[in-house]
Amino acid sequence: MKSSHKTSRMMAVCAVWLLVAGQLAAQQTPELPNPGNAPMSREQQIQLGFKAASEVYQQMPVMPDNSPETQYVRQIGERLESVIPKQYSWPFEFHVVSSKEINAFALPGGPMFVNLGAITAAGSEAELAGVMAHEMSHVYMQHSAKMMKQNAAPSIIAGLGQIVGSMIGGVGGALASMGAQLGGGMLSLKYSRGDEAQADAVGAIIMYRAGYDPRALARFFERLESDTGKGGPQFLSDHPNPGNRQEAIMNEVSKWPQKQYIENSPGFTRVQQEAKQAKSYSAQQIADGAKSGEWARLNQQNGAVFKAPAGVNVPTPTSAAQGRPVSWNAIAPAQMVQSDLGPISISRPGNWQVSQDQQSGGITIAPRAGVTGNAIGYGVVINGAQANGNLDQVTSNIVRSLSGGSDLHQISDAQPISVGGVRGRSVMMESTSPFPTATGNSQKERDWLVTAPASDGSVVYLVFVSPASDFERLRPTFENMMRSARF
Repeated sequence: MKSSHKTSRMMAVCAVWLLVAGQLAAQQTPELPNPGNAPMSREQQIQLGFKAASEVYQQMPVMPDNSPETQYVRQIGERLESVIPKQYSWPFEFHVVSSKEINAFALPGGPMFVNLGAITAAGSEAELAGVMAHEMSHVYMQHSAKMMKQNAAPSIIAGLGQIVGSMIGGVGGALASMGAQLGGGMLSLKYSRGDEAQADAVGAIIMYRAGYDPRALARFFERLESDTGKGGPQFLSDHPNPGNRQEAIMNEVSKWPQKQYIENSPGFTRVQQEAKQAKSYSAQQIADGAKSGEWARLNQQNGAVFKAPAGVNVPTPTSAAQGRPVSWNAIAPAQMVQSDLGPISISRPGNWQVSQDQQSGGITIAPRAGVTGNAIGYGVVINGAQANGNLDQVTSNIVRSLSGGSDLHQISDAQPISVGGVRGRSVMMESTSPFPTATGNSQKERDWLVTAPASDGSVVYLVFVSPASDFERLRPTFENMMRSARF
C-alpha cells in the first residue's frame, strides 16, 4: 500500500513538472524576425535617410547633441539598438526636435527624431522607449523602402524619394518637403495599418529584449486615444491603429517568459521636467520658421549642426545668399539635342548636363554654371506623382505641397497647355533665386510648373527654373523642351 501511494505521488509530481516544462517550452524568449528584402539597397536607404535628416535640420528646430534631452534619448536608443542583431541593424542616430507636438519619426537608414512633446507626454521611461522602439521597427522592417514597390513611376511623391530638394534653388526645399513631411506638419510619411501592426509587434520584441515592459507601448497609445487634448490626434494620424492595437500587444506579451522590467530610471523625471521648461514650438510656428529659414540659422547658432556618418555623402542645403552672379553667356542654351532618359525622352540644350537622383529617380537638366553649391538656379527638374484624382486635382496637390515647405508660392491660376502632344496644366510660381543680381542683391526666381498625364496612369511634372530677370529669354527653350517631351 505504502509503495503504491509513494508511486502515485511521484507520478503526480512528474505530471506537474511535465506541465510546467511544457509551459516554459511554450514561453520562449521572442526573436526578431527576418526583415526581408526591399527594392532599394542598404546603401541607397542610408543615403536617402541621411539626405532627409539634413533637410530636417533646415526645416525644424533641432536641439544640440549635448542637450540633456538629446543625451537621455540617445541612451534609451542605444539600449534598444543593442538588442538588434548586427546583420539587421542600421546606423541609428537619435535627435530631439523642439516641437510641442506629440510625435517621433525615424528615417530610412537610421536617423531618428523625437519631439519634446513626446518626452513630456510619456508616463514613464518605458513608454518613451516604446515610442522609440516602434519607430525603430519601421527602419528595421524597411517599411519606407518597401513602399517603393507600390510606386511603379520612377519618382512617386508619396514616398521619401523626393529629397531632391537639397539640389534645387527656390523650388528645392518645397520639393523636399513634398515627399517627406515627417512630424509637426513638415516632412509626414503615412504608413499602412499593416506596417503599423508589424511595427507594434517588432517594437514589442525590441522592448522586451532590452528590458522594458512592451505593455508600456500599448498604454501610451491607449492614453493618447483617450486624451485628445494633448496632441494625440496628430501622433495617431501618423500612426493609424491597425485594429485592436492594445489587445494584440497584450496577447503577444502573455506568451513570453515573465521578467523584471525597467519602468523608470532616475534620469526620466529630471529630463522630463527640463523638457517641459525648454523652448518648444507649435506645428504652425515650425512651418512658418521653415519658410523663413529661421531654423537653419537657429540650429547653426545653437550648435545643432547635422553631421552625416563616415562614408555617407550628403549635400548640405545651400541658401540663396551663397551664389555668385552668373553671366548670360555662362548659361545660354546651345543647339538642342534629343535625349532618351528612360521614363522620358526630351530635347535639351546640348551644353546642359543631365543628372538623376538614384533614390527618387528625379531628373535634373541644368547648365553647369546654373548650379551653385547644391542649388539649381537655371534648368528643369522632372519628377512624377501618383494620380490620386483628375489632372486638376493632382496639379493642385503638387502646388499645395510645393508651397508648404519654402518661400515658393503660386502667382497664376492653372491653365490648359499641350505637353508633348498631351493635354496638361501650367502654373506659374515664384520664389527666391540662389543667384543674386550683378550688384549682389537677392532676386526673384520663376518656377514654371507643368503637369501631364503619363501612359501608366501617373502624372509627370516639370519645373522650369530661372531668375525672373532671365526667364523670358529662356522661355523659348523651355517651351521647346516641353513640346518635345515624350513619356
